Amino acid sequence: MDKKGLAAAALAVRSLSMDAIQKANSGHPGLPLGCAELAAVLYGEILSHTPEAPDWVNRDRFILSAGHGSMLLYAILHLSGYKITIEDIKQFRQVGSICPGHPEYGITEGVEATTGPLGQGMAMAVGQAIAETMLAARFNTPEFPVVDHYTYVLLGEGCLMEGVTSEACSLAGHLKLGKLILFYDDNRITIDGSADLAFSEDVAMRYESYGWQVLRGSMYDMDGIRSLVEQAKSDLRPSFIMLKSEIGHGAPAVAGTAKAHGAPIGKEGVLEAKKHLGLDPERFFSVDPEAYACFEVRRKQLDENYAKWRKLFDTWSETYPEKRKEWDIFHSGKVTENPVFAEYKPGDMVATRTASGAALNVMAQLYKGLVGGSADLEGPNGVTLKPADDYSPERPWGRYIRFGVREFAMAAISNGIQLHGGLRAFCATFLVFADYLRPALRLSALMKTPVIYLFTHDSIYVGEDGPTHQPVETINSLRLIPDVTVLRPGDAEETGIAWQMAFNHTSGPVCLILTRQTIPVYEKDDPDWRNTIACGAYIVRYGDVSPEVTILASGSEVSLALRAAELITDRTIRVVSVINRELFASQPAVLKNMLTGSAPGIYAAEAGTACGWETLVTSPGHIFCISRFGESGPGDKVAEHLGFTAENLAKMITG
Repeated sequence: MDKKGLAAAALAVRSLSMDAIQKANSGHPGLPLGCAELAAVLYGEILSHTPEAPDWVNRDRFILSAGHGSMLLYAILHLSGYKITIEDIKQFRQVGSICPGHPEYGITEGVEATTGPLGQGMAMAVGQAIAETMLAARFNTPEFPVVDHYTYVLLGEGCLMEGVTSEACSLAGHLKLGKLILFYDDNRITIDGSADLAFSEDVAMRYESYGWQVLRGSMYDMDGIRSLVEQAKSDLRPSFIMLKSEIGHGAPAVAGTAKAHGAPIGKEGVLEAKKHLGLDPERFFSVDPEAYACFEVRRKQLDENYAKWRKLFDTWSETYPEKRKEWDIFHSGKVTENPVFAEYKPGDMVATRTASGAALNVMAQLYKGLVGGSADLEGPNGVTLKPADDYSPERPWGRYIRFGVREFAMAAISNGIQLHGGLRAFCATFLVFADYLRPALRLSALMKTPVIYLFTHDSIYVGEDGPTHQPVETINSLRLIPDVTVLRPGDAEETGIAWQMAFNHTSGPVCLILTRQTIPVYEKDDPDWRNTIACGAYIVRYGDVSPEVTILASGSEVSLALRAAELITDRTIRVVSVINRELFASQPAVLKNMLTGSAPGIYAAEAGTACGWETLVTSPGHIFCISRFGESGPGDKVAEHLGFTAENLAKMITG
């Protein structure tokens, strides 16, 4: 693209951004004004992509980690030919708009990830870069590089201050992700004022210590940016390109100040800026025809590049039909045969984390695109893949990722892997540390990415580690997040089915809640329980067609409820395993009544807080739970100390 066309595109990004933010009377003009040249040269010359096929698997990815600057992205996507019209831009930040306040995956064509919570976009980009190397190692041949693309990120001081960025970039350097290129909007301004108020570290030295290549340039030197990207591509390390910039560039009323960051610059400020930039101050939502014309030429080039790749891919498919077959399986995300899980018999004592490890390996054998790891807890979480290499620079085909003690980055990176396509991601840690990764799990739910989260050590039975590691409140806090599926299997047999349920659920994240302690495999009175469980619960102990009492229990408390039922001899007791409480609660009344037997006394048992069970029991006093933090000691002794025993559940029921 010629320089005049790029300049026109940069002006259009500034003009559209100012107008949209002013019309909405809400937004962040500083970044779009300050980074317009980067957007123009990136989409005008550097990125390999095509609006004709926005989901092209071999496209370069661009993630705006500083998601508050969303108008930069909407404006350049509009110019590039994606399905964002001027009318859409006029509806910026309005209900139902495809130009929401922060970029949202699945809402806007060309948006690669939901960003806004600072730093997570950077971490997801690491996941996308990991996925590229994994798939390239799996499918490329010397003559057919069918997977060969880059991941680009734009972030600012806010992202750099968030801890998740440090976690993710440290891992990216360790893994030598050479196709990851990060642009730093180096304007030294945050919402409160100068970044120096709270941020005085040597950022370049920090990234050098991570093992990144560090390069420097100007945000307003498009030839220089192009040259820096070429230099970045020639290095095996990830690249950190520091571009000195001015927030609000081109708007004299706010340029270089915090006033440009988080609020419209005002009608007078917009008029002044347009005059300063040589734009017609009386025209709004206007684009120089030269900008459109240049991007039309660019689209033809991009379409030709895409057509060349299609030809390459078709020839590869003919030459390597087995690889193509595997490719299709990877990208379908489906298994071609029913899993056969380990067999257990009643009375076997098995921790559900152990049963999960066995089920994980069954699923991993059926679907080779299942990849993931834990936050330095491979053994305790039971997530060893057998056989599978560790993912590393030397073994990019490896499927097990050693995330290190980086829970937040682990989850965000898993989101990035999932967003990339072609793989299914899982990650694991102790349940109590779900609090460390919760913001990424929330984005999983928002984006509907089907990451599988494995949370072990799920209750007071963790024991000696004490209350810091006994997550009495955490299960319910996960259930509170919309579109998060929480599965808590009650024994080893249920755990295999839970894994199958998790893998088949593709419209959002799934949390598998697993025990550290061994618990018994129990008899199941429902002969069709493997199918019934799909509604969130099934009958373990029938009791009677019209039981006097039904106990709803989850996880390790199913066996506790069964022991309590044996202690009660003067009334009929039904026990129901509730693997997914919210799914069970959403069932029609007739189905819930069938499962509970419409018992006059319905109780619930779970080794955690009572929140959420109230709507399923017949009285608030019918919830057997734990409403305090635990203690340090052997798990069974802690439960006894807290009064959480089958005997006490039986006493609650019998009065």
